[in-house]
Amino acid sequence: MAVPATARAQGAVHTPGSQVANPSQLTSPPSETAPPPGYRLSARQAIAIAAHVPKIRAILPHHPGNEPRAYLKGVGRWQVSYFDGSKEIAQVLIDDRTGDVLEAWTGFQVAWTMARGYAGAFGRKAAALYVWLPLCALFLLPFIDPRRPFRLLHLDMLVLLSLSVSLAFFSHAEIGLSVPLVYPPLLYLLVRMLVLARRPPPEDAEPLRLLVPVSWLGVGVIFLLGFRIGLNLTNANVIDVGYAGVIGADKLIHGHALYGQFPLDNSHGDTYGPVNYLVYVPFRLLFGWSGRWDDLPAAHAAAITFDLLAAGGLYLLGRRLRGPNLGIVLAYAWVAFPFTLFAANTDSNDALVAVFLIGALLVLNSAPARGALAALAGLTKFAPLALVPLFAGGRSGLRLARSRPIAAYVAGFAVVAGLAMVPAALGTGLHTFYDRTIHFQSTRPAPFSVWGLWGHLGLVQHVVQGAAVLLAIAVAFVPRRRTTLQVAALAAAVLIALQLGLTYWFYLYVVWFLPAVLVALLAAYREPVR
Repeated sequence: MAVPATARAQGAVHTPGSQVANPSQLTSPPSETAPPPGYRLSARQAIAIAAHVPKIRAILPHHPGNEPRAYLKGVGRWQVSYFDGSKEIAQVLIDDRTGDVLEAWTGFQVAWTMARGYAGAFGRKAAALYVWLPLCALFLLPFIDPRRPFRLLHLDMLVLLSLSVSLAFFSHAEIGLSVPLVYPPLLYLLVRMLVLARRPPPEDAEPLRLLVPVSWLGVGVIFLLGFRIGLNLTNANVIDVGYAGVIGADKLIHGHALYGQFPLDNSHGDTYGPVNYLVYVPFRLLFGWSGRWDDLPAAHAAAITFDLLAAGGLYLLGRRLRGPNLGIVLAYAWVAFPFTLFAANTDSNDALVAVFLIGALLVLNSAPARGALAALAGLTKFAPLALVPLFAGGRSGLRLARSRPIAAYVAGFAVVAGLAMVPAALGTGLHTFYDRTIHFQSTRPAPFSVWGLWGHLGLVQHVVQGAAVLLAIAVAFVPRRRTTLQVAALAAAVLIALQLGLTYWFYLYVVWFLPAVLVALLAAYREPVR
């Protein structure tokens, strides 16, 4: 989650005598005609420079009543913002010493700094080509079978990696290309998961043939985990998602209301479920917090822990399904897939969703445990609530004649959900909780999906969302009997279908469904062999 730049900029404008607190803070100049102390340009000169930028000249005729305003941005820079009423329609950043235009933005990129392609804004060096491309190779190469180049698994792995193409355009501020390129891989994976759920492989399926010995992958897991932890500690950034976790944990520790009173530099950080903030409590206690958006060691520790738990959980799940070799293969696929490093190095909470999903698959035979894990996942980031019907059905599907396991599932879900919701209910109340979380997330605009970028697709979006709801309900009943592999495939399908209808979609969400996809694809084969 990120706050649009417009909201942050307007909230950060200070009076002439105020002190600039950070390099991005805006300050109104004391005079329109005279340069401020220590500056070469005046506000009017900065506006005149901005008016000659080609993309600004192109957009202004469409807004005849526009009003330019000049601000001091940090030290030594000007920001000229053009407003049409209360809406900022263009923004230009100018170097005071040279008069050079550093940046110029129009359209969605005015309000959303996320869409500007700033280098290292997400994950720092994790998104660098010299890190990303080797990880892509490490993820793909062990599964290559030279004797069967047209094996479907090759295409599956390539489709997962093809999301990197969209991310590359996003990183270069080309959201007009990055957004539509997300949907072909997601649609392919949705269809693939539904096919695997409908027609699971036979018990005597062919073995998973690898290009290298499984022991090499075990060594790779250890090496890559060490690399990921080292990179997180030395070259990672905590985005607002991780920062929100630390703030919420601090509120819980001190008995403050959890929802409705987050600080201005993360004013919508209370948009997640209460479980998210509860999980951050031990990290806040162990690593402290200065009260500012600093290095946030608690957020780093939390992200590293989520990553380790996901890799360990996949090992245990694979070991249970096909033996220790598949466990190693699944753990390796997690640590080699570049998007999991992307999530870990932004220190977000998205891998926590993956941890709870893996946990639910591990306890699939226990109705109350499934209910508890479904509640934990759903009250972390809400989207996994779509899996509640699926896990209610378990291995045998939801049948009203079997009331005992249904009651046990509901009891497990209700107890955990009830305890988790105590901070929300006792704080500012459930109305504030709903308004700050579900209502905010369901109504906020964003240019990171075709629904938000192109607009005028409301009817189509509602159809997609309705289909996702129907799928989430249907998988509770069919197929009547299912294996763990089928449940994993169905879970992935539901989460992907849900993401297809989201207005606010981001690359961090890939790790929500990734564990289920890996289990469905790789457990479809027998014990891995070289």
